[in-house]
Amino acid sequence: MKMRTGWAAVGVAAALAVAQARDSAQVVVAPAAPQSSQPQDASLDEYRAHLRTLATLVDECAKARDTKSCDPAAVGPDDEVPLTQGQGAERRLVRYGWLRVLLSKAQDKDAPAPAARPVSGVDAREWENVRPIPPTTTELLKSAQTRLAADLAQVGAAATPAADHSRERAVMKQVLEGREYQDLEQTAPKESALEKVGNWMNQVLEKVVMASARSPWLGRVLVWGFILAVCVGLVWGLLQLERRWRVRLVPEDRGPAAGSASAIPWQRWLDDARRAAAAGLWREAIHFLYWAAISRLESKRLWPADRARTPREYLALVAPEDPRRPGLATLTGSFERVWYGGRAAGEGDYQRAEQIAQALIDGGAAARAGGGAQP
Repeated sequence: MKMRTGWAAVGVAAALAVAQARDSAQVVVAPAAPQSSQPQDASLDEYRAHLRTLATLVDECAKARDTKSCDPAAVGPDDEVPLTQGQGAERRLVRYGWLRVLLSKAQDKDAPAPAARPVSGVDAREWENVRPIPPTTTELLKSAQTRLAADLAQVGAAATPAADHSRERAVMKQVLEGREYQDLEQTAPKESALEKVGNWMNQVLEKVVMASARSPWLGRVLVWGFILAVCVGLVWGLLQLERRWRVRLVPEDRGPAAGSASAIPWQRWLDDARRAAAAGLWREAIHFLYWAAISRLESKRLWPADRARTPREYLALVAPEDPRRPGLATLTGSFERVWYGGRAAGEGDYQRAEQIAQALIDGGAAARAGGGAQP
């Protein structure tokens, strides 16, 4: 048992040693990822000096091609360069990440170019045109030198003055002053709003069409719903026309129905109202005034006579655009409050009601003026 325990301990220790050696080897071999540097504010002179330094670095890397000469950390941080001279000028960020990647790649020698294998039946020259050979690291270093030299020359060049477009501006002004552009006006807010509503409706319809394409039953529901809405609108419109022009359906030689308001002449209703007012019976007086106005309007064939009609039904028979409707509405409200509502009435209530009733009896022009009164 002691020997077995000893051999087990030796095996465990050997396994731990191997694992530790493997982890340390992985730590040593794993390359460190380059850290991105923060950009620095640089003047034009500092930017020019930085470009010269980078050109020298690329030249030395192209000659040596080793880790020391092609160190990406030697590139330094990116530059924020002012576009023009002076304080507060706009700045442009110049990045050098492309150069750091190139220097990291340049630490290794160029791999031999693979032999081209043209497809059977295709000329070698045509094959090179179809699949271009990628540039080598040496060629990329030469391109980097060219690019840095061009950037350095651009910094040293004088700023290009802004182009003068006064001639083009004068030509455009002359064109816009022509006769065909004289009647142009800015779009009215109403038209803009209508256009937005139209665009919104188009979007809604487009979504509905797309939804109906996925669900055929939805399209049928929308079609039948639209037809039903049109039918309901037509029926409602015909009912309104029938109510508005119902008076034309009454024969001209037909007298007032027995028990209707117009069966008693409006003059008698008015005389009864004045006698009740003289006796101080203000509620009865307003009651007679109301029926005097109803009898007068009914005798003018504004509606067919009907003894069972209520005050609100009389008011509903008058068209909304009729000038007599506001006065009749006010008189109806006064009559309902004092007669059906049991509200006490005074002389002032009667006088206002008589003014409105007299306007309705005379023709309705003054009824609009008295329509705002609330007796």
